[in-house]
Amino acid sequence: MANLPLNIDYSGKVVVVTGAGGVLCGVMARAFAESGAKVAALDLNEDAVKKLAEELKAEGFVCEGYKANVLDPEALEAVHQAVLADLGPCDILVNGAGGNNPRATTDNEYQHEAKEGTKTFFDLDPNGVDFVFKLNFQGTLLPTQAFAKDMVEKKSGCILNISSMNAYIPLTKIPAYSAAKAGISNFTQWLATHFAGTGIRCNAIAPGFLVSNQNRNLLFNADGSLTARSAKILNGTPTGRFVEAEELLGAVLFLCDDRAASAITGVVLPIDAGFSAYSGV
Repeated sequence: MANLPLNIDYSGKVVVVTGAGGVLCGVMARAFAESGAKVAALDLNEDAVKKLAEELKAEGFVCEGYKANVLDPEALEAVHQAVLADLGPCDILVNGAGGNNPRATTDNEYQHEAKEGTKTFFDLDPNGVDFVFKLNFQGTLLPTQAFAKDMVEKKSGCILNISSMNAYIPLTKIPAYSAAKAGISNFTQWLATHFAGTGIRCNAIAPGFLVSNQNRNLLFNADGSLTARSAKILNGTPTGRFVEAEELLGAVLFLCDDRAASAITGVVLPIDAGFSAYSGV
């Protein structure tokens, strides 16, 4: 990775990152490790976090990879105990696990454009919608229940959630994901208030549109040109570009630092290349 955007020393801190098997949260886990933290990388994809941990250890950093189902309280508590034994009590929790599901996505942006054989709003799978809500909301709540106990005992700590541009104004086609991320923004404020007297801060970032392995085919055609949907996104972004994963790191490292952001709790920070500021005119 290139030089970190902020030189914050996280030496002695234990940082737990869920969803660390993915590109986005893997970059965050690496940034914390490069800043001196002892990192617990959690993901359902055990191979991915074990690989990340091996790479970081080979470079001289401290990282352990753990298989973790963020929707299973018992499994999370088992991982919590393993992290306690391996690294120590959690100081910082990054709730990065989340995502969408095709079963909760419509084929058409507008109902009046629906054609026979396409999946409309009326065809959305209730189980798919339920899964998206659980993955994003409970997938944030349950790890917080498991690891924030350490912070309460220490009377200090930081929780960072991952919201989305969809939380402000929902995108077409993905009603469940948009609503779930709106819930994350609300839950962030709730947690900040609930834990205010314990020394724990809770904030969130709301990334703009990043190119990832999950959405690459939605944003680009096979020849590398923009799809109609990604053209709309860039037309609605004043800077006319997507956000890079590394561009989230400055905000992540800042918000999780108890000295730099000591009075900041309950905020949701957009990192969107201007998308949320533009009215379209």
